[in-house]
Amino acid sequence: MQDKITQILQDIKLGNFQAIARAITMVENMLEGSEALLENLSAQKDTKVVGITGPPGAGKSTLVNALLHYWMQQNKRIAVIAVDPSSPFNLGALLGDRIRMSEFYNHPNVYIRSLASRGALGGLHHQIYEVTDILKHANFDYILIETVGVGQSEIDIAGMADCTVVTLVPEAGDEIQTLKSGIMEIADVFVVNKADRPLAESLINSLKAMLHDFSTHQIEVIKTIASQMEGIENLSLAIDAILKKTDIHKERKLALTLEKCWRIIQHNKMKLIIRTEIEAKLANELLKDDFNLYKFCAQF
Repeated sequence: MQDKITQILQDIKLGNFQAIARAITMVENMLEGSEALLENLSAQKDTKVVGITGPPGAGKSTLVNALLHYWMQQNKRIAVIAVDPSSPFNLGALLGDRIRMSEFYNHPNVYIRSLASRGALGGLHHQIYEVTDILKHANFDYILIETVGVGQSEIDIAGMADCTVVTLVPEAGDEIQTLKSGIMEIADVFVVNKADRPLAESLINSLKAMLHDFSTHQIEVIKTIASQMEGIENLSLAIDAILKKTDIHKERKLALTLEKCWRIIQHNKMKLIIRTEIEAKLANELLKDDFNLYKFCAQF
């Protein structure tokens, strides 16, 4: 198995898309060898993670597609993780995002992977950290992560992205006040997409006024019409400007890494605990008059 893992890692390093897909499938489904694979990763710090989030209908997929077009002109290597809503029947991804990025399926410098959210509350996938680390091992220039959608509690993307782009549309103007306690804290760049629609300028002015009152550092507000590639160069420049500020998310990165570490330790500890065995023991203990749940749990 170790030789197999070593070969997969070597192939990933060389940019072999089949090896990348195989590794992600192993990790996503926690198959044999997935832990050894993760433990031998050598993530590249030069690979930057950009999160694209925002409410449904904001044009996130179209924006990602436009960024791909722009970065391909600069000969960049890009990985895209599109987290799709899960099917309520089999928990598989509905794959809606792939329709808009179909022209890049066979592009040698673009790797696209759709992941089902599978009920994850933060708009991401449960193994999103591990999948991102695999892609970092493959030496991409950028990793783009597009979330299912975002709400005030769905801010996981901010913890793992080097730059978080929050996408809105002019019709969101009436909802701008609800952003204060949620999305306002996670945005590094705001994009008002579909900026040719009415109320676009009104939304931009409202955002800027709110940022002036609530933000501790300057946050760009970029107008785009992603379907027509308008404003994409300005967005790319704004993203790169954030990525050059190495210390902007230092505290956030520490908190994220701690949370990630805590989750991995929990997973490792739970591997030795078999649910059916607990159930059998619990069934016997519940028959006792002096049963105490806390004493019972302490033995594990």
